[in-house]
Amino acid sequence: MITQPIRSTKPVAIWLLIGVFMIMVQVLLGGITRLTGSGLSITEWAPIMGTLPPMNETEWNQAFDQYKQIAQFKYVNSHFELADFKFIFFWEWFHRLWARLIGVVFLVPFIIFIVQKRFNRHMIQPLVILFLLGLLQGLVGWIMVQSGLDDSELLYVSHYKLAIHFILALGLLVYTLWFALKLLVPTHRLSPLPALRKGLYWLIGLLTLQLIYGAFMAGLKAATAAPTWPDINGHFVPENLSQFGGRTYSGVSALFDHPLLVHFIHRNLAYVIAVLVLIWSYRAWRQNGSAFFKTWRSWPLILVIVQVVLGIFTVLYAASPSSLLWLGVSHQAGAMLLLMSLIVCLYATLQPKDNAAAARR
Repeated sequence: MITQPIRSTKPVAIWLLIGVFMIMVQVLLGGITRLTGSGLSITEWAPIMGTLPPMNETEWNQAFDQYKQIAQFKYVNSHFELADFKFIFFWEWFHRLWARLIGVVFLVPFIIFIVQKRFNRHMIQPLVILFLLGLLQGLVGWIMVQSGLDDSELLYVSHYKLAIHFILALGLLVYTLWFALKLLVPTHRLSPLPALRKGLYWLIGLLTLQLIYGAFMAGLKAATAAPTWPDINGHFVPENLSQFGGRTYSGVSALFDHPLLVHFIHRNLAYVIAVLVLIWSYRAWRQNGSAFFKTWRSWPLILVIVQVVLGIFTVLYAASPSSLLWLGVSHQAGAMLLLMSLIVCLYATLQPKDNAAAARR
């Protein structure tokens, strides 16, 4: 009986890792878009025609006139000339263009791999989930932008919607990375270390909460509200929390809406995570695992130290828009790398049977 040779899945794994890189770039472009206030500069969603920016002065003026109708222009950027509008338009357009490019990079190799019969039946469900996550991310992004495209008092998109958009992007990033790891790392390279794995679940959970608060920080411009360290405007615990910026805060909602309180939580969560990563790393160094595990076990500590330092400098230079932009984006990149390092370590500590079960799902 003649059997067909099993096609290598390595090209699929490389394709997924390219996707991981592109998603990271997309998240960073989202950060730039937010920090430059560019997110509401394009007032319509044209998935096909929107690929091209305005091509002449008439089209630019039409786009600018549409932007002038929303509250952000009237109450924040009424001083803008066409050149200013072109600057913020570029970042939002590039953010959307990169999302379209991700779609192309997903679809074209997907079709090629189907023709080459590189997908086995265990890959179908993860691929469908990837596709649905990508669609959901685009939909949430447009809903987020649309919420600010009116003449209401909403000058920027909601920090809650921003956080949802951000976390969904990270979920897509992590899922893609995990899928690639399943194809690249055979079970004999894993180190079944249940105690370390349990610690990683806690760290990933805390880091997810921290990332949500990082989105709140960006959405509420909380770094500029307290550009000091190690104190917060002269206090280690913010004072007068009931009043800030002409607004009254009360109840549980202040934990998510008050810029100084959000800043305080985000900053102290960073300290807690750094200490816990140090403890986990010490325990990991005492274990004799596989070469794959040993390669990755030091990265969470390295990256969390870099993150803390970047966070400090981001706060200290928050008063400078250009410094805040590039330090903030670097801080965001560090957060993604830290999350990915924890995910790789989690994968490295799986029980082989857990990995086999995961591959069957």
